[in-house]
Amino acid sequence: MCCLVIYITKIVLLGHVPISNGNYIWTLAFNENPLSAQACSNEGLQVPLVLLHGFGGGLGLWVKNLTALAQTGRPVYALDLLGFGRSSRPVACVQAQEAEEQFVQSLEEWREVLGLEAMIMLGHNLGGYVSAAYALKYPDRVQQLVLVEPWGFTERPDEEDLQCRIPLWIKALGSAMNPFNPLALLRLAGPLLLQALRSDFKQKYSSVFKDDTVPDYLYHLNVQTPSGETAFKNMTIPYGWAQRPMMQRMEMIDPSIRISVICGSRSCIDGQSGQAIQEMRSNSQTDLVITGAGHYVFADQSEDFNRAVLKICSNARDGEKAEQDRKE
Repeated sequence: MCCLVIYITKIVLLGHVPISNGNYIWTLAFNENPLSAQACSNEGLQVPLVLLHGFGGGLGLWVKNLTALAQTGRPVYALDLLGFGRSSRPVACVQAQEAEEQFVQSLEEWREVLGLEAMIMLGHNLGGYVSAAYALKYPDRVQQLVLVEPWGFTERPDEEDLQCRIPLWIKALGSAMNPFNPLALLRLAGPLLLQALRSDFKQKYSSVFKDDTVPDYLYHLNVQTPSGETAFKNMTIPYGWAQRPMMQRMEMIDPSIRISVICGSRSCIDGQSGQAIQEMRSNSQTDLVITGAGHYVFADQSEDFNRAVLKICSNARDGEKAEQDRKE
């Protein structure tokens, strides 16, 4: 006889989670149940999954994933990175290392407030970079890393190779826009420009919204004080490469932290990071490619993406298993 188990997810809008200096992190939670070491061992609770969006995004972009990822009862948290979305907009640090640390420290303060002992961190684009940086500084708090189309891992190509790969018009536009933040033109032109340039967002989320809800959402997120955007710019060198490429530091991440990389087969972002990480770390999981998906793999092929993440999470050291691993 087949036994059907229905999981009912509990949605909690935590809203503004306070951190230091009067700042806050906008947060949404499913199946919220803070994971203490004692609770984990006694009740068999699952390690929370924490979702970090990419540059210029917000937690709303996970709308096609949240319910599916929470269906097993695992606590799932989606948050807006400091300086993005509906989180506070402090003055961005000027130096690349300081800007990186500002993101990382805000995450650690957020974790402390919620009382999470361990996390599975899933980051897209800039969120992947921040997740890896956090794992470097707080390895005891990260059980697994899931890097989705991560930005900032590979090094900038040498000048000769770069000249061949970047069209002249992009170089000219990049030089003209260099003094400004990446999304300055968007704020100047208004929401119609975003709807025209990124009409694909409407198609990606057409199964959820039939109108311009998503483009409008992104516009209103990014028309605010560009705090996180400025921090991102301060972390880059021309044409969007990271000043401090994460690949140079991947071998320093605690080997006990499992790493998975999810890439879209149609993405324009460099897809070699997963292979390079595998070569560096023999215990890394197999690189996953979502067929037919672009950079926003979680929206392009949401069902495939959700299944892949649930499979990755099934390897988590939950409950008594986590306690046994700690004792060993």
